[in-house]
Amino acid sequence: MYRLIRPLLFSLDPERAHDFTLAALRHGYRLPGAARLLRGVYAHRVPPLPVRILGMELDNPVGLAAGLDKNAACTGPLADLGFGFIELGTVTPRAQAGNPKKRMFRIPEHEAIINRMGFNSGGLEPFLRNLRKAHRSCPLGVNIGKNRDTPAQRATDDYVLSLRAVYPFADYVTVNISSPNTPGLRALQDQDSLAALLPVLKSEQESLARTHGRYVPLAVKIAPDLSDTQIGTIARQLLEHRIDAVIATNTTLARPQLGNAASAGEAGGLSGRPLRPLSTHVIGELYRSTGGRIPIIGVGGISDAGDAWEKILAGADLLQIYTALIYRGPAVLRDIVSGLRARLAAAGAASFAEARAARSGRTPVGETSR
Repeated sequence: MYRLIRPLLFSLDPERAHDFTLAALRHGYRLPGAARLLRGVYAHRVPPLPVRILGMELDNPVGLAAGLDKNAACTGPLADLGFGFIELGTVTPRAQAGNPKKRMFRIPEHEAIINRMGFNSGGLEPFLRNLRKAHRSCPLGVNIGKNRDTPAQRATDDYVLSLRAVYPFADYVTVNISSPNTPGLRALQDQDSLAALLPVLKSEQESLARTHGRYVPLAVKIAPDLSDTQIGTIARQLLEHRIDAVIATNTTLARPQLGNAASAGEAGGLSGRPLRPLSTHVIGELYRSTGGRIPIIGVGGISDAGDAWEKILAGADLLQIYTALIYRGPAVLRDIVSGLRARLAAAGAASFAEARAARSGRTPVGETSR
């Protein structure tokens, strides 16, 4: 089905195609029988590969990365594509337009996208309104960021405000400090900035857990453009402040493998196949630096089951996709999960941790739950 629709979508400006697709899903989903049809065509064809992690029971380990549904307006139809979990946002406390258009560019020959959206967001008020009435057929994560005009020294205030607002409705919350499209945001990954930010967020999380009677895990999303020393420093901080998970990685400012491709010189973050080696390297370094003591959600350049398995063996416990969905359509989810099941069976392993251990000759580190 997607093969018939894709030429039409690719004839449109990428951002316009994005908005059109979400609007079509949202409005079409309201038609009688639409939800059942969508589940039958896609979700019911994704084989089960259950994972229990971070207190969540997932039908499979492949989620939708943040950025597609920034305002939590299309949760039902996206969930019914068969994802194990969905991450919504990035949402900022106040509404903001993001960067000037044109700000999204396809590079089809590399199955890549460059974007400089800049946290375009309707703000917390409409986001929460949508989230309250969201159809939930899988766990929902919420990705939070700071407003562009919030000074760096006040960034913690934005994250705390958003954490408080989304906590009652989220299955986990991601702190986005790695988008390349908000000036100064990535400086929050520096040692001193993390040392100031993380304990405040952890304290707020613990307070909210007491207030609401439920523990919502906290994840931090990091960049692929980090040295091994920086990755090690971040890993120590995450462990020290008992952060529940890390997402690796966001988009990259580098332009690996693009050569003279059209739009390769556009400013912004690169996603898709060329990002794969960078993100996989970061996952491997995080896994080594943490000793597997913190769950890693691997994202960046996953286009098929082989890419997904590579990230699992590097240290990922869960996976996310986005750009592959744009280029290959929703059926890519079924292909990835089916391939992971086959590889797990071929390895004679009962879990990803066991498969990693068998490959490395180490004692397995089990899936983490809280």
